Amino acid sequence: MKNGKTPDPNVIYPITGYDKEIYVKPTITNPNIIVGEFTYIADSEFESHVTHHYEWNGDRLIIGKFCQIAAGVEFVMNGANHQMNAVSTFPFYALEGWNMNPPAQADLPLKGDTVIDNDVWIGQNAVILPGVHIGDGAIIGANSVVGSDIEPYTIVIGNPAMVLRKRFDDELIDLLLKIKWWDRRIDEINSLIPILTCSDLEEVKKELRALR
Repeated sequence: MKNGKTPDPNVIYPITGYDKEIYVKPTITNPNIIVGEFTYIADSEFESHVTHHYEWNGDRLIIGKFCQIAAGVEFVMNGANHQMNAVSTFPFYALEGWNMNPPAQADLPLKGDTVIDNDVWIGQNAVILPGVHIGDGAIIGANSVVGSDIEPYTIVIGNPAMVLRKRFDDELIDLLLKIKWWDRRIDEINSLIPILTCSDLEEVKKELRALR
């Protein structure tokens, strides 16, 4: 508890008097967008950042808990993809007046759900393409374009996004993935903050081993 307040995942504005950062989950209206508690975006709304999201494709955007989404991030969904196994990629079926029925889903390059795991930091103006899976604790550099899956606790940058490095050694990554701090109660997370924010990674590993 800080200043007499307990973290509340159901509030929209987690910073008093500031409306340019919101917890995303309580603002969602689209049933095909699923967002975990305490994930925030540096904006006053979220759903306009999810583009080409047409209900007939049935694809979902699934984002875990405690993710940090910077301003200008775009989640491009499967509706942006055009038929590529025919002579023309023009979407006649989607526009008025053209004599074409929608192509079979098998003829469209649908990539499935887009999944962002927990405690992922997505930098400013990054673009997340359809169907990718970004693992827990990953960092996506500003202006990156992510078109393929990203392993947990990996830093990627660029267009197309390329691996810069792993954030931690394999032991620490394994400990974090097993402990799943983001799934614990608020009081437990509060007690873990000194560990989660410690830069002495050997000490962090020691503390996490004791939690197992």
